[in-house]
Amino acid sequence: MEDGALDPARTQRQPAKRVFAQDLNQATHSFTRPEDGEEDRAPNFSLLPSGEAANRVFVVGTLMETKDVGTDSEYWRGTVMAASESVSVYAGEYQPEAMQVLSSTETPCYVAVIGKIHSYETDYGINVSLQPEHISVVDEAVRDSWVAETLDATQDRLGALESGETEEADAVLAVYEGNTEDVESAVEDAVDELVADMDVPETPAQ
Repeated sequence: MEDGALDPARTQRQPAKRVFAQDLNQATHSFTRPEDGEEDRAPNFSLLPSGEAANRVFVVGTLMETKDVGTDSEYWRGTVMAASESVSVYAGEYQPEAMQVLSSTETPCYVAVIGKIHSYETDYGINVSLQPEHISVVDEAVRDSWVAETLDATQDRLGALESGETEEADAVLAVYEGNTEDVESAVEDAVDELVADMDVPETPAQ
């Protein structure tokens, strides 16, 4: 996938991992690594149910709606349909560029989002959302490319998890009890979508 506007965000110290919404929305466990010490700026990682730790993620999908949910100041929420499930994206004064995109973009449209997973407890359990570092409007070709690349990346993670080759295998088993049904469902949906796209007949010339 080539998009120059995304390069600065993708090439930071912790590269963004491509994840489907089901993987992201189930990533309720976060941690810092012992080797990073106890510094305030030590990177925070979220444990993906598919079997890997992610400091930041890369999601492309349809921005379905946006809304200012702030009280004392602007705080925008966006709903991004990333393949077959939605992701909530929140941006406020500390993410001015992302907030500008959410507040000014007409929906629906395709967007690419790079950001960090943010989880917080509510009366109904743990909610997971995405705190964007970068948002840009993209076209359908970028979105379709992301689906294919995320499918490959997710299948690789699930394969490594099943074989025990990933470092996070024990943690995933302990935290999520090895439940990958939602992620596997996302993979199946992505495969069906790609197959359907390949089967679309060409329109005959007039």
